[in-house]
Amino acid sequence: MKSIGVSEFKANCIRILEEVQRRREGVVVTLRGKPVAVVQPAPELGTGKRLGAQKGSMKIRRDLVRTTSSADWEMLR
Repeated sequence: MKSIGVSEFKANCIRILEEVQRRREGVVVTLRGKPVAVVQPAPELGTGKRLGAQKGSMKIRRDLVRTTSSADWEMLR
């Protein structure tokens, strides 16, 4: 893994991040020779199914169309 000083990282941040993304290889950022951060490439996001991805993960417990609010009206009296 490549090592880079914090001042150089600050001066060339965008270029370094693009290089990390392109090469898929991390960079260690150092301050006075001691590592302070590791910049890693983000994982590739899959192109999985989005529409209907949560199908079956929720359960309807009551009728959402016909709700009775008579109890609410009695409470307000």
